Amino acid sequence: MKRIKLSSIATHVVLLAWSAVVLFPLYTMLINSIKPKREIFRDPYGFPSTVTFEGYQSAWTDGRFDIYFRNSITVTVISLALILLLGSLAAYGLASWRSRVSNLIYLGFVAGLMVPIRLGTINIFQIILALGLNDSIWSLVPVYVAMGLPVATFVMVPFIRALPGDLIDAARVDGASELRIYASVIMPMVRPALATVAIFNLIPIWNDLWFPLIFIRSQQARTVIYGVSLLFGQYQTDWTRILSTLSLSAVPLLILYLLMSKQFIKGLTAGAVKG
Repeated sequence: MKRIKLSSIATHVVLLAWSAVVLFPLYTMLINSIKPKREIFRDPYGFPSTVTFEGYQSAWTDGRFDIYFRNSITVTVISLALILLLGSLAAYGLASWRSRVSNLIYLGFVAGLMVPIRLGTINIFQIILALGLNDSIWSLVPVYVAMGLPVATFVMVPFIRALPGDLIDAARVDGASELRIYASVIMPMVRPALATVAIFNLIPIWNDLWFPLIFIRSQQARTVIYGVSLLFGQYQTDWTRILSTLSLSAVPLLILYLLMSKQFIKGLTAGAVKG
C-alpha cells in the first residue's frame, strides 16, 4: 500500500510540474496582454496595476484582424473537412483491400509523415501559379489537405481494420453499397479517430506561417499568424497588441479541443490497445 501511495504521489507531482510548465507561458501571454507596454518590461510576470484592453481593441479594429481571423477559420475548417473526408475514404479503401499493393500505398502515405512538405515549396508554388490560386486563401487549402492526409491515413487505417468485420459483412448481406457502409457503419464507429486526426492537423494548419508568407501578398487574404508576424517592427514592437492577438488566436484551438477532448482521448487509447 505504501508503495502504491508513493507511486501515486510521485505521478501527481510529475503531472502537476508538467502542467505548470505548460500553463506558465499561457499565463504570461494572457497577463501581459492586458498591461500597458511599459509595465510589461517592468514586471512581466506580475498582475497588472492597471488593466487595459487597448491591445484587443486595436488588434480587432485598427489591425484588420477580424478579416485575418475569418480567413484563418475559413481555411482551417475547409481543410480539416477535406482531410477527414478524403482521409477516411482512403483509409476505408486501404483497410478493406488486403494486398501487397495496398500495403505499398499505405507505406507511401506513411512516408509523407517523414518527408517535410516544405521541401517541395518551389514546385508547389509553381502549381499554385498554374492553377491561378496565388494571392488568395484558396491557395492554402490544397497544400494543407496534402499535408494532413498522411496523418489521417496513418491513424485511421489501423483503427478501421480493428473494427468488427461482422458488422460490415452483415451490411453487405443486407445489400448495402460500399458508400452506404462507409456512411452508416464506418463513420459512426470511427469518431474517436476522426477527432484525433482533426486535433493533430488543427494546430499545424492554424499556426502555419510558411505558406501564407510565400503565397499571399494581399491584405484581404492574410491569416492570423501572418498578420501577427507583421506587428514585429525593426526598431519598436507593440507587445501589448501582439500578445492580445495571440491570446485571441488561441481561443479557436481551445474551443475545438474542449469539444473533441473525450473523442480525442478515446482515439488515442483505442489506438494504443488495438495497435
